[in-house]
Amino acid sequence: MSEIPARASESGDPSEGARARAADSPVPAVDGAPAAEMGRSADAIWQSSPPGSIYDYIKVASFSIGPDGLVEQWSLRAEHLFGIPGDRAVGMDPIEAFIDPRHRERGMRKMAEILDGREWTGVVPFRMPKGVEGECGHEGLAEVYVMPTRTEEGEKAAVCIVVDVRTLRSIETDLAASQAIFGQSPFGFLLIDPDLRVRRANQRFASIFGGTPDDHRGKGVHDYLPRGEAERVAATLRRVLESGNSITDMHVTGFVPGSDERRHWSVNLYRVHSGSGRPIGIAWLGTDITARRAAAREAAAARRNLALLNEAGARIGNSLDLETTARQLLDVVVPGFCDLATVDLYQGLLAGDETPPGLADGSAELRRVAFASAVSDEPFAGAGVPVSVGAVHHYPFNSPCADALRTARPQIVPGEDGGLVQGTLAVPMVAHDTVVGLVQFARTKGSEPFGDRDRDLAVELAARAAVCIDNARLYRREHERALILQRSLLPPGDPEASGLDIACRYLPGSVNTGRPSEVGGDWFDVIELPGHRTALVVGDVMGRGLRAAVAMGELRTAVRTLAQLDLEPAEVLSQLDEIARNLGAPGGVQQATRAARRPREADLSEVYLATCVYAVYDSVTRRCTFANAGHLPPVLVEPGEPALMLDVPPGMPLGVGGEPFEEVEVELPEGALLALYTDGLVESRDHPLDEGLQAFVSALADPTQPLEDVCDHVLNTLDTHHGEDDIALLMARVQGLPTDSVGDWTLPREPRSVGRAREYARAQLLAWDMEPLVDTTELLVSELVTNALRYGEGEIRLRLLLDRTLVCEVWDSGLVQPRRRRARDTDEGGRGLQLVGLLSAAWGSRRTPRGKTVWFELPLPGGDTSLTDPAEALLSLF
Repeated sequence: MSEIPARASESGDPSEGARARAADSPVPAVDGAPAAEMGRSADAIWQSSPPGSIYDYIKVASFSIGPDGLVEQWSLRAEHLFGIPGDRAVGMDPIEAFIDPRHRERGMRKMAEILDGREWTGVVPFRMPKGVEGECGHEGLAEVYVMPTRTEEGEKAAVCIVVDVRTLRSIETDLAASQAIFGQSPFGFLLIDPDLRVRRANQRFASIFGGTPDDHRGKGVHDYLPRGEAERVAATLRRVLESGNSITDMHVTGFVPGSDERRHWSVNLYRVHSGSGRPIGIAWLGTDITARRAAAREAAAARRNLALLNEAGARIGNSLDLETTARQLLDVVVPGFCDLATVDLYQGLLAGDETPPGLADGSAELRRVAFASAVSDEPFAGAGVPVSVGAVHHYPFNSPCADALRTARPQIVPGEDGGLVQGTLAVPMVAHDTVVGLVQFARTKGSEPFGDRDRDLAVELAARAAVCIDNARLYRREHERALILQRSLLPPGDPEASGLDIACRYLPGSVNTGRPSEVGGDWFDVIELPGHRTALVVGDVMGRGLRAAVAMGELRTAVRTLAQLDLEPAEVLSQLDEIARNLGAPGGVQQATRAARRPREADLSEVYLATCVYAVYDSVTRRCTFANAGHLPPVLVEPGEPALMLDVPPGMPLGVGGEPFEEVEVELPEGALLALYTDGLVESRDHPLDEGLQAFVSALADPTQPLEDVCDHVLNTLDTHHGEDDIALLMARVQGLPTDSVGDWTLPREPRSVGRAREYARAQLLAWDMEPLVDTTELLVSELVTNALRYGEGEIRLRLLLDRTLVCEVWDSGLVQPRRRRARDTDEGGRGLQLVGLLSAAWGSRRTPRGKTVWFELPLPGGDTSLTDPAEALLSLF
């Protein structure tokens, strides 16, 4: 039977003294075996317990009871368990000190049985005795194992082994919970020792990597992972073991036995400590995230595709230019979606055809309009011969690209051996059920091959670009049609006018500015009027597009019609204003008048507004009369003087109505330069109107140059390449009719004035060397002067004007306009105006401030127009 030491050990650690003695004591021989061999074989048993043994977790203490029932010895672990030092505990009655008064009687009986030599084991409730300050300690529950002993004198005593029951039960609960977590965890659980070997694995880990949990003991990370990944994970394990810092969500990639599928795990690592705080290993908690990674890749791909579509929606279609739209598509997809890409459009569509030929078999000619590459600047070959940008080509009938065009379905073209391209996705560009071209997306070798998701994305991108390209094509077509219409309504060739040198320029809004641009309603016109007068017109219909061009054509036609009536400029603008107001009223003037009485809530899309300046120049007097309807002022440059803007009162724009227009008459010196223009010449987003007007005036500093050079200088000096609006420029240099080209006489109101008029006319024509015109002129002058005597009033004025044609005018004070009528065979008169119409190139009458003027015009000899024989003309009347 063991003997109890006489007194407690001096060591501070209850187990430290025992470890030291065990290490220093000799190892006895057993059954004749050498002591050294027995020592080596028994190392696992007799070695000192390292920190972290079970005794660090279970509170175990011992003390001895003497024959008198008092504490005789008190161990250091008892001091730690009960909190009473040994010098105080020795000599205490354990029943009185630790047992509650309610249980002391039963405790006394048990003590008597123990001292009588009986062993006893049981659970005893206890409480701490009063401390130094008289306070009672906490209560506890201890499992006591009592072993009878004898003293040296042979008296009965006892040794008591005490275990804290509550601590033991807590450990049991923790062990059960730990075992449940470790064994039932749905995650792979490993306990790795400091040598980075598996100390323990749970069933979940074993079910993934095969075998039983015990089969994995002693294995390392190199047994599970590829070499590179294993080295990385091993380094991380060492870092966790050394630093104590945990690792969360470390991604590990590897394979499981019997499968070539790459698996991904998310691993959490943390260092595990013993009860004394000594590191004893690393806990590995891993979960399979392969499916989650795949879902994350799918989600990332979906987000990338959505971002690509959003970018495509924001960038593609900002321009109405076909080539620009194609390049915008490639800017979006390279390199985000593919490494190389091309866009081919049908040549017929680019040329303006409604339906491109060859759509049925995909063999129509295409033009490569865009190419982009992230790896090479060489032309993209795809599956055939390289095609450069701008080249016209076609695909063979049996090629995948032709099949894509023929079926309107995408085709995957594998790359050639030894080539740069891994695969090409040929996608037809379909807009409104019409294939307009083909876009090819290519990825180089080493890239991820095209999948179903990529194909769907490519189809969507191609469809969006196709709609934008088709819109650009339709816009280009409408723009060209409107431009053709507008140009057809402008004066053809170089206008000519009597007494004026004319130069003009017209620049339509450009589609190459990157901004939507439509044809405008700018126009100019040069209209020849009777008496060698000329009407100069410049106008601008507000708005753009075909509607503005049509409105411009209607107003221009109206201006020419009103000008032939020889109305005053202010009256012409008044009539134009009424016409512009009626353009938005299909029912005509009455409905327009009714609409004017209603509140101004009509559809503004039917409102036609325009600005216009109308000027009439008389080459005989060199006087010019201006009227302005909300237009920019004319610019006049007199010889030797700086350019100035004429002060012509700007009336309201045409179509507003209700306001009269004023006239201003200006005498133009010989050689003066007159410029009429539209706002596109002097105004843009970058240059305000005042700045543009000043630049225009400054550009006319040297008007002595040829008029065509002056126009070119103005356009080159000003900002005329903005393309935001049409530009119309009409310039005229004054060259008045010479005095010797004018014959002017006043005749009294008497019958003999007819003969005198014939004499004046004959003499003047002979002086001008116009003898072939003498007979015809005499006859027609006689008819007009006779009519003035019979139907007119006041004195008669005869004027002959010689320029590109011969004009004869007869003036009187009567207001009644002559009217041509067809005389019957029995009528003696009424054939005078018929005769004038037969013999002259043109004739007419106009009102003047003091009456009227009747005129006729004859072509000059040697011209393209031959004279009519008077005799034949007279005979044709009967």
